[in-house]
Amino acid sequence: MSGTTEWFSEQKKIVRLNAAESILEDLQEGIAQRVLPVGSRLPSELQLAKHYGVSRPVVREALRSAQALGLTQTRTGSGTYVISQLPKAPQSFDNFSTRDLMEARPAIEIPSARLAAMRRSTQQAADLLMICQKMEEEVGSSEWVELDSLFHVSVAAASGNAIFSSLVADTRNALSQQSHVINMVAHRRGPSNEEHRAIAQAIMDIDPNLAAQLMEHHLTSVAEVLHQLMHEEV
Repeated sequence: MSGTTEWFSEQKKIVRLNAAESILEDLQEGIAQRVLPVGSRLPSELQLAKHYGVSRPVVREALRSAQALGLTQTRTGSGTYVISQLPKAPQSFDNFSTRDLMEARPAIEIPSARLAAMRRSTQQAADLLMICQKMEEEVGSSEWVELDSLFHVSVAAASGNAIFSSLVADTRNALSQQSHVINMVAHRRGPSNEEHRAIAQAIMDIDPNLAAQLMEHHLTSVAEVLHQLMHEEV
């Protein structure tokens, strides 16, 4: 366990805006480099908070994220242990299996984007662009993933198809959870912002074919990250 002690021997400065993400990245690096080997126990929440110069709730959020990625496991009364060197996708998001969600989204959201470009109201198009603008601002990760899921719900609503709209709305929590995991691992916030804005602009421009193509590209990029997390060939 000497490596673990060395890893936490010096206090590290963490960027305040996304402090939990920064802590997660640092822990991931230590685990990947085997400085924090599988089986090792992490310091307590209080010790980690002092080490990173943050509050305990921030540390708690980072540890929840590490557990969501399958890297660590917190055992009541014992502490948090490293259980895997490689992150992996959860088996499910909000009771929807990861595979089912990957397979269903293109079948629903690509035609939704096409129809949205044909049927959207002026207000709906403006709302999509406003969501994109908010996502591009320096918002926290929790707010960003909520905006991410809102974007997809809003595209489906703009399609004018009640079934598409209902299906995507019903999976909103799952979409938020999926987005959170993907961005913890692949840092797709920037690319996602660009992809969302392009989709919104195609819908604003009443270009159904382009809107559908851009949505397909976006969902394919998301699926590629999930396949990697599931350690599968794309």
